[in-house]
Amino acid sequence: MPMFSIPLSGLAASSNALSVIANNLSNLNTTGYKDQKAAFQDLFYQTIGSTGAGDPIQTGAGTAINSISTNFNDGSLDTSGVATDVAITGKGFFVVEGNGGTEYTRDGHFTRDPNGWLMTQGGQQVMGYPAVNGVIIPGQTLAPIQLGQGLISPPVATSKMQMAVNLDATAASGAVFSTPLNVYDSLGVIHVLTFTFTKSATANTWGYNITIPGDDVGQASPVSVKSGSLVFDTNGKLTTPAADVTGIAVTSLADNASALGITWNLYDGSGSPLFTQVAAASSPSSQYQNGYSSGSLLTFNIGGDGTVQGTFSNGQTRAIAQLALANFANEQGLERIGGNGYLSTLSSGAAVVGVPGAGGRGKLTGGALEQSNVDIATEFAKMIVTQRGFQANAKVVTTFDQVTQDTINLKQ
Repeated sequence: MPMFSIPLSGLAASSNALSVIANNLSNLNTTGYKDQKAAFQDLFYQTIGSTGAGDPIQTGAGTAINSISTNFNDGSLDTSGVATDVAITGKGFFVVEGNGGTEYTRDGHFTRDPNGWLMTQGGQQVMGYPAVNGVIIPGQTLAPIQLGQGLISPPVATSKMQMAVNLDATAASGAVFSTPLNVYDSLGVIHVLTFTFTKSATANTWGYNITIPGDDVGQASPVSVKSGSLVFDTNGKLTTPAADVTGIAVTSLADNASALGITWNLYDGSGSPLFTQVAAASSPSSQYQNGYSSGSLLTFNIGGDGTVQGTFSNGQTRAIAQLALANFANEQGLERIGGNGYLSTLSSGAAVVGVPGAGGRGKLTGGALEQSNVDIATEFAKMIVTQRGFQANAKVVTTFDQVTQDTINLKQ
C-alpha cells in the first residue's frame, strides 16, 4: 500500500521552506537583516530485500528540513546622515543590554533616550568603552554610552600665551601701546591681561607691564603680574630677553580658582622672535593662549574604529566613548530572538568582545545603515522551485489516494 507519510513529509518540508522564503522577502527592507536558506535531507530507509548480487533494496521514508542557515555576508550601506546611525562592514555584532540580559545585533539604527543614553529602537542600551578625560582604555568593562547634550568638556587653565606684535620704531620716547589678551583660570573663567609697552629713552628698548583688573584678584586697582624690558637690534629683531618669559603668576583669584602660572612665548617653535620693531604702526598680528572654558556637547560622529568624537561649545573635540563589537566562533549557532537580535548559545560559543577593526572584527561607518542582504531575484527563483516541489508532492498524495481507492474497489 502507498505510504502517505512520504509525500506528506515533502509537503511539510516544502511548506517550511516557503515560510523561510516568505520571511526573507518580508524582511527585504529590515535594517541589518540576514538572509536565511532552508536545506533538505532525506529520512531513514527501509530495506525490503536484496538483489542477487547482495545489494540492498531500500525505500525511503520522505524528507525533512535539515537546517536553516543564515547568510552573514554584508548588506549594502545606505547613507542616512543621522549621527546615531552606524553600520558594520565585516564581521561582528553590536553588544546591547536589555530584556534582562546581553543581546547582539547588526542593526545600527540607534537613537538617544531623554537622558542621553545611546539606545536601540527596541530600548536596549548600546555598550562600549566610555572615555575618561578624553582617553579610552581598551579592555575595560563594557558600559552604556552617554551622548547627552549635558556632557561637559572641562575647562583648562592657560599655561602658555603668545602674541605676534610690531612696535613702531619711529615712536617717540614715552610712547605707549597697549593690547589685551584673554586667559582662562581652572574654573574656566576669563580674565583679561593687559600688555602695556612703553618706548624707553634707551635706543631700541621698550618696557612692558602685564596687569590684571583689580576686581579679578580682590584689589581696588589693576595689579601688575610681570614687568620687564624688550630690546631690539638695529634690524628690529628682538634680542633681549633671549628666551621666553616664565613665572608669570596670578594668585588670589576672586573666584577661588587655582593660581595661574603662565609662560609668555616670545619666540616661535623655530626660535624666531614673535616681536619686531620696525617703522610701522604698533599693532598685534596674532594672539594665542592654550586655555579654554568648559563646553557642552554640540555634535558627535562615529569613526571606523568605533570611536565617538564629540565637538563641544568651547571649540574642543575629544573622544567620548568607543563602540564594542562581538565575534563568535560559529555565527550559525546564534539564536534569533526577533527585533534584529541574537543570543549566544553553546553552539555559537562565547562572545569575543573588542574594538572594531581588530581581532577579525569589522569596521564601522557612522551616519549609515546596513541594508538587508536579501536578494529578491534569488528568493523568487527559490520560491518557484519550492512551489513546484510542493505541487509535485500534492500530486503524489492525490495519486496515492486514487491507488487506495482502486484497491478498495477490487472487491466489487
